[in-house]
Amino acid sequence: MYFIRLGTFDRYVLREVATAWLAVTGVLLVILVSNQVARVLGQAASGQLPREIVGAVIALTSVQNLTVLVPVGMLLAVVMGVGRLYHESELAAMKACGRGPASLYRPILLLATVVALALAWLTLDLAPAASARAQQLSREALRNAQFGQLEPGKFRSFAGGKAVFYAESVTPEGRLLGVFVERRDGDAVEVATAASATHEVADGGDLHVIRLFDGERYEGTPGSREFRRIRFAEHAIPVRVTVGNTGADRREAKTTHQLWTSGDAGDLAEWQWRVSLPLMTLVLALLAVPLAELQPRQGRYSRMGYAILLYFIYSNLIGAARVWLEKGKIGPWVGVWWVHALVVLLALWLLHRQSPLWLRRRGTVAPQAAA
Repeated sequence: MYFIRLGTFDRYVLREVATAWLAVTGVLLVILVSNQVARVLGQAASGQLPREIVGAVIALTSVQNLTVLVPVGMLLAVVMGVGRLYHESELAAMKACGRGPASLYRPILLLATVVALALAWLTLDLAPAASARAQQLSREALRNAQFGQLEPGKFRSFAGGKAVFYAESVTPEGRLLGVFVERRDGDAVEVATAASATHEVADGGDLHVIRLFDGERYEGTPGSREFRRIRFAEHAIPVRVTVGNTGADRREAKTTHQLWTSGDAGDLAEWQWRVSLPLMTLVLALLAVPLAELQPRQGRYSRMGYAILLYFIYSNLIGAARVWLEKGKIGPWVGVWWVHALVVLLALWLLHRQSPLWLRRRGTVAPQAAA
């Protein structure tokens, strides 16, 4: 209860840091979403994505981007907020009243804890579901780009350009009339014409079947006099659509429970990465307080460069540890946790160097006696 009973100074610091965090995270999110919008609109313009799902794809990918932005937003917000207090000599007055830098931790860690809990829900539950949905939409769009719904009066190529389909018209029941199909297999060419045809989709959209009725098929090699002519009453042409590894079976789209119960090293590395994001938010808030200390006449944003550099080192070390865990070079008990421990030790060392009495006085520094 003592931790959440905030005084005037605590509320002041909390408001300063929370406002900075909202501003920084919002600006970073707008930048990333702008780049995402340009990429998605480019895919829609080239026909890779249907226009009706552009908004959904942008919204779903924004959720994934937010999970990465929250920790760095917390670091920069604390450095900016506490840096302003140093720059305007408010913390100097606080020290003169006998309060050490560690007294900043109560409001800052309260905010960081709330943000970390929200981020945990986002990374462990909401983001995987958003990733699975975004990949499902992309997979369906790629299927349609490769094959799509057959339309009369238009030539449609599929199977990587090795086949061409054309129909003159379509009945109200959806039956295609006056059908022409050409397929290539190496040097061999197969041409089929039919009075009518139907288009069927099976196997979750991965298999398309064009069923021709009452037609003829010609098989041969261009330039050769040998060819075969076959008359048929019904002829089925299966087309398998392949869409790479963009479906919901990718690790980032798996649920957290699936990753935790899986014995695969890659799944465990993904699980530790998800847990690391809210943990990183708390660790960066701990590190930011001593990092934000300014010397007299230093600019308000003098420590921003150091903060950004430390964040990149921190995130890159976690990325490297994640890869080592995935490849089996380190054990799961070591995993990415050693990186967090290293940064916590750095934060404690910086705070001890800034205020050696902080551990014994619980954030209180006794005023110096008058000479």
